[in-house]
Amino acid sequence: MRDLVTVDWLAEHLGEDGLVVIDASMAPPGTDDPLPEAGIPGAVRFDIDGDFSRQDAADGLGPVGVHEMLPPARFEQRLREIGIRAGDRVVAYDAAGIYSSARAWWMLRAAGIDAAVLDGGLPAWAEAGHPLAPVAASTGAPGDVTVRWDASAFVDAHVTAAALASGEADVLDARSPSRFSGEEADPREGVRAGHMPGAISLHYGALAPEGRMLPTNALAQRLREAAGERPIIASCGSGVTAAVVALAATIAGREATVYDGSWSEWGHEGSGRPVVAEG
Repeated sequence: MRDLVTVDWLAEHLGEDGLVVIDASMAPPGTDDPLPEAGIPGAVRFDIDGDFSRQDAADGLGPVGVHEMLPPARFEQRLREIGIRAGDRVVAYDAAGIYSSARAWWMLRAAGIDAAVLDGGLPAWAEAGHPLAPVAASTGAPGDVTVRWDASAFVDAHVTAAALASGEADVLDARSPSRFSGEEADPREGVRAGHMPGAISLHYGALAPEGRMLPTNALAQRLREAAGERPIIASCGSGVTAAVVALAATIAGREATVYDGSWSEWGHEGSGRPVVAEG
């Protein structure tokens, strides 16, 4: 299965044995928008703000990266709880078009699961006139998937700092330009405004305008303009929209990884990491 699928493809294959659709919708930071109760028929909830992210604290800094990846064994348990089985193909979508679905795709990909993002997400599905149905808590089947973890999918602050110092990879920051510059305050308490020294601003919306990914050639050009041909470390506010950059890079045939803690870890007041604020 390709990393990005269309609404037409999903409509044709929906209901096939071994194809699972997950609703990875989440509210943007700083909002209390409710998650949609209705989604693509047969979809199950993949709660990135809840069960599918770490909720513990480390080093006294509060939640690590806010949406940091679960340990592989815990992730496997969660996937089994929602009914993911060995050999399943998983299509992720979200209510914004392409926002948090890419994070779910990246997590699943890191776990060795065949996964894709629905281009345009739930808005594109509804716009095409397809029906909606309540989002379920699980597929109803007993999950038995085994996670085959790819440790290269995520990096930490130390690896990111080393890349910034050496120039061996470019750190692309998917947050808005105003948050990158420091003109806009961070929406999370205790997190400073600004960006990592040497990071490059590439808003995820420039890769997926109106919730749809640009064509492959255009993605390759945007990435080349930002990072040349160097490997990419994708970052954002909390590791979610960084995965949109990783998706773009994967589609364009580029090497990429995700800084899991992202700005909510690096920019935290207690991290001791340097910050550039231009605002």
